[in-house]
Amino acid sequence: MMAQSLWQFITEQHEKLITQIIQHLGLTLFSLFLAIIVGVPLGILIAGKKKLSGPVLGTAGILQTIPSIALLGFMIPAFGIGPQPAIAALLIYALLPIIRNTYTGITGVDPAVIEAATAMGMNRNQLLFKVKLPLAMPVIIAGIRTAAVINIGVATLASFVAAGGLGEFIFGGISLNNTNMILAGAIPAALLAIVLDQLIAVIQKSGYRLLRKLIYLFPAFIILAGIYYAVTSLSHKTIKAGFTPEFMGRQDGDIGLRSVYRLNVNPLVVNDAIMYKAAYEKELDLISGYSTDGRIKAFDLYVLKDDKKIFPPYFAAPIIKTKTLEKFPELEKTLNLLAGKFNDSIMTDLNYRSDYLNQVPEKIAKDFLIKNNLFKNPRKGNSGTLRIGSKIFGEQYILAEIYKILIEGYTDYKVETKTGLGGTKICFDALMNDAIDFYPEYTGTGLLVLLQPTPQTIKNVSQSPDQTYQYVNSEFQKHYGIQWLKPLGFNNAYALMMRREQADDLHIKNISDLKQYFNGN
Repeated sequence: MMAQSLWQFITEQHEKLITQIIQHLGLTLFSLFLAIIVGVPLGILIAGKKKLSGPVLGTAGILQTIPSIALLGFMIPAFGIGPQPAIAALLIYALLPIIRNTYTGITGVDPAVIEAATAMGMNRNQLLFKVKLPLAMPVIIAGIRTAAVINIGVATLASFVAAGGLGEFIFGGISLNNTNMILAGAIPAALLAIVLDQLIAVIQKSGYRLLRKLIYLFPAFIILAGIYYAVTSLSHKTIKAGFTPEFMGRQDGDIGLRSVYRLNVNPLVVNDAIMYKAAYEKELDLISGYSTDGRIKAFDLYVLKDDKKIFPPYFAAPIIKTKTLEKFPELEKTLNLLAGKFNDSIMTDLNYRSDYLNQVPEKIAKDFLIKNNLFKNPRKGNSGTLRIGSKIFGEQYILAEIYKILIEGYTDYKVETKTGLGGTKICFDALMNDAIDFYPEYTGTGLLVLLQPTPQTIKNVSQSPDQTYQYVNSEFQKHYGIQWLKPLGFNNAYALMMRREQADDLHIKNISDLKQYFNGN
């Protein structure tokens, strides 16, 4: 059943999959080519001037230890979003094995061979190109093989900066609890790594002459890659859209825009950590977002009215196994102290303090609890340890910290936080597997992502926040032994948003108003 379901998914999404494979391979090969251009000459240089070997190899090593997501983040101010920051990051990751192996290969050439070649009258250049490089080439190509495999893996993160690639399916699947989507991205990525490694191995065995012939093909590849990205960049409409991987695969996301609004906006896929700033800096015009996000206020964005109602209620509440509530009898009463203490404007303000004022979640949480007369100093009890999870965006960090302070002040339980879990699937799997004890979830996510009922059921239970809550609570208890505690009081629904100035200029108020700027299906 799983194989058939996966095959059906691949069949339905084959055009998108092919595009992602081409993007993934293009990013990898182009960055690898640039790394060879930079890394091999550097390796040759430090092989001749060994005093430079320590600083050069040390710098390359330090650059490779920078976490890949952080490295992509560093590239955005310089290159914006799209393929450029991804290529720059991949280039840096590929440098160390190429420089190191070039240096090792050349310095490892037998001194007797060099002495014989010198005695024959060869000059420095002849020694390099006719003796040292041919003999060092197997070691150099081994470094290139290592760099290629590394870059295939790291390139999956390119989707975070709207550069495309197989990461779109992988991270979308993680967010959407969709195993087939994850496999549709992960399996081709693994196969690409194997195939590319074996192709380079053939070159390695074929020798120096074949490599010199292949060098002439690289300019053609660069031209084709340039044409591809130029055509891609020119294909966007007047309004340039960017959506998160999760939004792309949801009924209350891009699928709903296509089916209900008949809007095909051809969006870039971008991580939610950078999409708001990309809109503010005019790299994107239309983005998917969250209605209580503080960056809406910070960047003066305008939330378009959902005039055809594709976004169901998204009221936040902690979800927890019934057996956990039995194990920690004081917990339910304590968590419910927060019920109704929030509204949309309160949560937006808390998010603003995190997203724009850069206040830490601990301070935001403590200030909120003090303001609501709920703060107590921690008891430092020893009646058991609770593990709170959270997804990887600011609001969840804040809520996790509020829960932590509240529990430690009102009970004798200790609290550990496991924040920054990648998405809905990771958080929910962690809860089901007892890796965490509870985390804040949203009723709309519970309905559409985790329960996935029929369209008619979705329509029936989305009529009001209370109906949605009652349905997901009942179904979660029935299927998973999980309860939804009392809602916090705010609705963090999906939303489409633009820069306020642009929305005013184009007279766009509702999502339906976008149709004049995009082709319908």
